[in-house]
Amino acid sequence: MAEKNQLAIIKKDIVDVISRKVNEFVCRGELHLPANYSPENAMKSAWLILQNTVDREKRPVLGSCTKDSIANSLLDMVVQGLNPAKKQGYFIAYGKQLVFQRSYFGTMAVAKQVDSNIQDIIAEVVYKGDTFKYKIVRGRKEITEHVQSLENIDGKNIVASYAMVINHDGEAVRTEIMPIDQIKQAWKQSQMKPVDEKGNIKAGGTHDKFTADMAMKTVINKVCKPIINSSSDGHLFRESFNRTSGVIAEEEAVRDIEENANKVTIDVEAGEVEIVEEELENGSEQAGGEPLQQEPPQEQRGMSASTDAGPGF
Repeated sequence: MAEKNQLAIIKKDIVDVISRKVNEFVCRGELHLPANYSPENAMKSAWLILQNTVDREKRPVLGSCTKDSIANSLLDMVVQGLNPAKKQGYFIAYGKQLVFQRSYFGTMAVAKQVDSNIQDIIAEVVYKGDTFKYKIVRGRKEITEHVQSLENIDGKNIVASYAMVINHDGEAVRTEIMPIDQIKQAWKQSQMKPVDEKGNIKAGGTHDKFTADMAMKTVINKVCKPIINSSSDGHLFRESFNRTSGVIAEEEAVRDIEENANKVTIDVEAGEVEIVEEELENGSEQAGGEPLQQEPPQEQRGMSASTDAGPGF
């Protein structure tokens, strides 16, 4: 009974307040939501998900995270016109800060909102042995040929991935191509460190099991980022779109300070040896500092801040 009362208080203090704020923004013309978007439905879905979301210590985020960060995460979700029920983003705790982190489905949805001329965003993987050709016309890449055989499809033989933004005339108006080394370099920026310093994908993780999917996710985020960043939408949208990166960067800085404070370096003949306090293993694919959350689908497990941290993809 006490838990239900506590949830009711949180809902009244946060969820209901954000709902009223959103309605005020819309009425004042400060916020323009997609025609087919229901902020009420998105908030209901978010509330249900939040009740089952935990942080890295397996504590409910509704109790461990600050009310301001919970409110901001909900506001960021609505302002971007996204819905967690459609797997367009996830609520993730970084310390006491809760953020709404877009999935690449969410990034594609935002890109389509920003540019109404976008009909689709597609991606593919290039394997060793494929015939793949492209040209550069006035600084823009154009894929001229990609021929693939079934025997070439092997996650360990990926040489590149590409994504194309298709307009309503069926033309590719933007194309991004990333060699596998560039993709792995992006993965190195992830908190979960799916790739080691030598560029080897760590065995057993999501990036190892679903390498092609993760490669396409990375290049999709990269092709969408300049579209979204060039948006002239209002300050509310820009603030919500960029807030996640600021929160994550701040929490990572705090964590680095705490971890480095526990290190001692000793000089020996063979070189330097670091004595580091043993880190607690969380036993999940999100080891390496990433907080534990509700179990997301395969496309999200093992993902980092994607468009929000490091090089931004």
